[in-house]
Amino acid sequence: MVRFKHRYLLCELVSDDPRCRLSLDDRVLSSLVRDTIARMHGTFGAAACSIGFAVRYLNAYTGIVLLRCRKEFYQLVWSALPFITYLENKGHRYPCFFNTLHVGVETFHKLLTTITHMPGTIRTCQKFLIQYNRKQLLILLQNCTDEGEREAIQKSVTRSCLLEEEEESSEEAAETME
Repeated sequence: MVRFKHRYLLCELVSDDPRCRLSLDDRVLSSLVRDTIARMHGTFGAAACSIGFAVRYLNAYTGIVLLRCRKEFYQLVWSALPFITYLENKGHRYPCFFNTLHVGVETFHKLLTTITHMPGTIRTCQKFLIQYNRKQLLILLQNCTDEGEREAIQKSVTRSCLLEEEEESSEEAAETME
């Protein structure tokens, strides 16, 4: 049995229009990326990337997208992302672009003297996303203009953390009852 290896690209969809992200759908996004790959790399690129390509995670509120593709062809997908300049959905066309946050692959720094290995798994993308969200939250808190705004953000974060803990405890209780 052969195991197919995949790479994961963690991206952020950036747009000035908030309706762009709210109208996101994984099927629309998948077809947009596939069409862009076909436009940039021709039929070979389209065929190579169509096998194993999927949108694994999509958060319409933050614009975070996790793309999965075959290990051999992740560079074709990665190189096509900057050419996505709009999102078309339900007859509307929204200008946007993709900001690639993390790619689970080997990276080379300082003229190949230091090699940092990041395995291409969902787990490494999740760890990176947690760190990225913490940094973004810190920036958001630093940019608060008054104390009321800061307290509102802290309350919403605390509430979301408490809700996650309650969900985990209820899942554990359900498992112990079974």
